[in-house]
Amino acid sequence: MKKSLDRILTTHVGSLPRSKAVSDGVFAHEQGKLADPTGLAATIKEAVSTVVARQVKSGVDIVSDGEMSKISYATYIKDRITGFDGDSPRKAPKDLEEYPGFLTRQSKGDGTPTYRRPMCVGEIKVKDKKPLQADLANLEAAAVQSNPLECFMNAASPGVIALFQPNNFYSTQEAYLEALADAMRHEYEAIITAGFLLQLDSPDIGLGRHMMFKDKEDAEYIRLAEQHIEALNHATRNIPPEKMRLHVCWGNYEGPHHCDADMDLVLPVALKARPQALLFEASNPRHAHEWTVFRDANIPDDKILVPGVIDSTTNFIEHPKLVAERICRFADIVGRERVIAGTDCGFSTFAGFGAVDEDIVYGKLQAMSEGAALASKQLWGTL
Repeated sequence: MKKSLDRILTTHVGSLPRSKAVSDGVFAHEQGKLADPTGLAATIKEAVSTVVARQVKSGVDIVSDGEMSKISYATYIKDRITGFDGDSPRKAPKDLEEYPGFLTRQSKGDGTPTYRRPMCVGEIKVKDKKPLQADLANLEAAAVQSNPLECFMNAASPGVIALFQPNNFYSTQEAYLEALADAMRHEYEAIITAGFLLQLDSPDIGLGRHMMFKDKEDAEYIRLAEQHIEALNHATRNIPPEKMRLHVCWGNYEGPHHCDADMDLVLPVALKARPQALLFEASNPRHAHEWTVFRDANIPDDKILVPGVIDSTTNFIEHPKLVAERICRFADIVGRERVIAGTDCGFSTFAGFGAVDEDIVYGKLQAMSEGAALASKQLWGTL
């Protein structure tokens, strides 16, 4: 994993806006109505090439495939591992339950994506390696064309799979997490073998507090969240920490978020995970102040911090000076070499769904790059 040795590097969380052709195709596949699989494969390959080139042009150093082939960051796994079928009842986050008027408005508008969330109804094991192989090949080809500094690929953590796809088969939740860890290990290791960084998406650590753990006391929430981290660590036991990144968040939606767990609860759990880099929200109005939690914490010397320095739910384009200010706060805590500028979350968590206009997404990424350049001048004393 590259460090910010002579300037602040830039990256993002993973998902980026998909074209209508890509979104229509993945939804047709989801609904069993895809007439031309070969055509969709070609469309996705071209979309990955375009999205990587656009990231590089916007000044992003460490790029991804934008999750072009995935309908969502967690439910895509039903095509890759066995045991999932049907749909799961929807459970609103606690903050939206407390503001039912807003929840109703979201459900009637474009604020809630519609897609299946299958539940676990059978034994979990590797089902089909071809979708991952296609993703890896597409990113490799795009990287050859655009020559980014480094590439990462997202994969769902065992915990976030369990968050959105409840267990209706295994006798205990622990057994369910263990089965997920064993099945997903192949995907994790294949990403590393292909030469990319592995990003493990684990919103369950933050978002899970006001969803699957919303009726628990803090101590019980922490115990259960730590089980998720144990499963993740087990699944990645053969991968060096410096080849992995962990993303945690409280849900990539505009809403009250007043029930979010405080960072001082989330951070100690997240720091128990093996990945070297930690990506987290640090820009939105609910969590921007929590840089002080990192200031006051004992951050291990080998950890790299990737704070979100731009918000992923608003069409404001952050001023580069504000971005630089946010970067420098964290550089003052762990040193400039151990900070990479990132985003609060993905910009298209679900195919065809995103709060931020596609062109504005890249405007925001450009502002992040400009802010990182300003921070670099300040931190390396070249102002």
